[in-house]
Amino acid sequence: MRTNIKPADGKLGILIPGLGAVATTLIAGVEAVKKGLSQPIGSLTQMGSIRLGKRTENRYPKVKDFVPLANLNDIVFGGWDVYSDNVYEAAMKAKVLEPGLLNAVKAELEVVVPMKAAFDQNYAKNLIATNIKTGTRYELAQAVMNDILTFKEKHNCDRIVLVWCGSTEIYYEASDIHQSLEKFEQALIDDDKRISPSMIYAYSALKLGIPFANGAPNLTVDIPAMIELAKLTETPIAGKDFKTGQTLMKTILAPGLAARSLGVRGWFSTNILGNRDGLVLDDPDNFKTKEVSKLGVLEDILRPDANPELYGDLYHKIRIDYYPPHGDNKESWDNIDIFGWLGYKMQIKINFLCRDSILAAPIALDLALFSDLAKRANLSGIQEWLSFYLKSPQTAPGLHPENDIFKQLIKLQNTLRHLMGEDLITHLGLDYYQELVDVL
Repeated sequence: MRTNIKPADGKLGILIPGLGAVATTLIAGVEAVKKGLSQPIGSLTQMGSIRLGKRTENRYPKVKDFVPLANLNDIVFGGWDVYSDNVYEAAMKAKVLEPGLLNAVKAELEVVVPMKAAFDQNYAKNLIATNIKTGTRYELAQAVMNDILTFKEKHNCDRIVLVWCGSTEIYYEASDIHQSLEKFEQALIDDDKRISPSMIYAYSALKLGIPFANGAPNLTVDIPAMIELAKLTETPIAGKDFKTGQTLMKTILAPGLAARSLGVRGWFSTNILGNRDGLVLDDPDNFKTKEVSKLGVLEDILRPDANPELYGDLYHKIRIDYYPPHGDNKESWDNIDIFGWLGYKMQIKINFLCRDSILAAPIALDLALFSDLAKRANLSGIQEWLSFYLKSPQTAPGLHPENDIFKQLIKLQNTLRHLMGEDLITHLGLDYYQELVDVL
């Protein structure tokens, strides 16, 4: 398939709805890497390697040298936000990165000024927005599309991708207007309030044939209307919810427990954080959206229905509390009640003092670069191979999501091998030993 991938020539515009802590950490980090001030640690596209062929061949190129990804020097950033601070000002307020680093890339950050956001406070009641567009849902969508095209022309971009780094919206379920593109577009014209702000951005991007990745647990592209539009315009979509702190730990640890057939009786998880995300999640309606996203991970990995003796009585509880003194430094505690041979009880305790945006920024970068690759490789619709980065992976209707991070990585790497015409790797390895037998 290699010859079918268009080259990553020219500039790639990465447009981000929500220029808060995650987005500003991403942008500042990329600019710092460009200047040789730091390393893109945590980014699979930049730091990761991939095995090709047999182990005896010792072929382990960097991912960025194996697949034709956009070069960091060819990236141009832009976006929208409910506040008018430029990226330097927003990054200083977020207090994720040290002032010394931000000042070293100040000139590059100050030129990234947010466009007015499409916003509805009913979807994020704790935010007091001051930099927003006005108009009906239809008018907002037209305005966002105009923003995208204007940005592309102004910065001489060859391609654009959108990555949602905005807030978690209130919890609600898909209704009749979300079931088809025709109904959705009529609802836009009718200014139906059941269309969330994130859906306006997603629709605008997909209508223009621009890839969209959803970094929050919102419905956004996880509705039939958006899937239909993505297929119609032959555009990749990926979602949902960046897999960062506590959930990252769950997708690493739970597969290990399941692999050893160890039982889990209870898993209690609590978090404190004080950034804008924490403020938004302090509202019960917004927390509900995040809770649903986080709760599904264990059930999908452990499969209580298929393993009732081990996980049938699993009690899974999640809490998130807004705690301003911690800022972006999220802290999570997990108490895990497990049992082993003959039902004897054991416990695991995890105290993860993570930096939410430090973990999320490389995810956002990889999703942008891989979404652009997918578009150039003529992949369209749901990109399940990008589940590696997401808490609540979007799948085809009726398909069970895979939340085991190790299986997700195999799927991602095999997709890259497939695109580049390399043999897929199953890790069976029997051929090596058969060769030894044949030699003897």
